[in-house]
Parts: sequence; structure tokens; C-alpha cells
Amino acid sequence: MLLTSQFKSLTLANPFLHGATAPFKPAAASIAPPPPSVVPVIRAMRTLQGRVVCATSDKTVAVEVTRLAPHPKYKRRVRKKKKYQAHDPLNQFKVGDFVQLEKGRPVSKNKTFWAVPVPARPSFKPKADEEGAPPQGLGIPLESELNQV
Repeated sequence: MLLTSQFKSLTLANPFLHGATAPFKPAAASIAPPPPSVVPVIRAMRTLQGRVVCATSDKTVAVEVTRLAPHPKYKRRVRKKKKYQAHDPLNQFKVGDFVQLEKGRPVSKNKTFWAVPVPARPSFKPKADEEGAPPQGLGIPLESELNQV
């Protein structure tokens, strides 16, 4: 009993004795951190283009997307195809249409893409009546044309 009363009277002069650690106090505790800036959204793999291969389901189209990927062994570029289910709320797409798939929130278990019509490409084919258009033939008359003259 005498020993325990002696130990109770002893106090530690240094709080780091016997493995004790100091409480964490940041140096700039009074300075508030700056508000987080707006982080840009990474839109990788958010849009794909493909051809509609099945449009029999209501408000759903199956779109086949073709991409070129290197062959693992031969390093030649090979076509790889994958089918995606896409949401078509107006049932406007038919088999064979080109559509653009935009990723969004999941509509169902398999549908996370929305089908959007692809904007038409401008065609730059020169017309025959325009000046500067190449001649349709070689300029050499055919034998059948020679006989008529």
C-alpha cells in the first residue's frame, strides 16, 4: 500500500514519456482552406457512333459500334464490334440508321446510352454544271459516235 501511494504522488513532467504522443494541432488552424474550385468533368468515352441493328423493342434500339483495334499478336488493325442497348423514347430510329450514343444515367439494367440522330455530313461532290468540274469522259469519241457523224 505504501508503494502505490508513492506512485500516485508522482506526475510525469514530460507528456512524451512512455510512448505518449502529442495531440495534432495544424499550424494554420485559424486559416480556413480555400473553397474547392470547379473540377472539369472528364467526358472520356461519353459518345459513340454506330448503326441500328434491331429496333423491335419499345423505346429501345440495339446499336452496333465498330472500332479499329490492334491485333494482340500481329499488330494489324482489326475491326471489333460491340452491341449496346440505347434508349429511343420516340421510337424514331429504324434498322440501318446511323445514330450517336450519349452516355447518361442508367435507364434500366442494360441501357445507359441515349440514341441521338447523327448530324448530316456536308457533301462536297462537284456538280456537272459547275465550272471547274472535271469532264465526265476522256474527250475521246467512241466508235459508235464516229459512225453517227
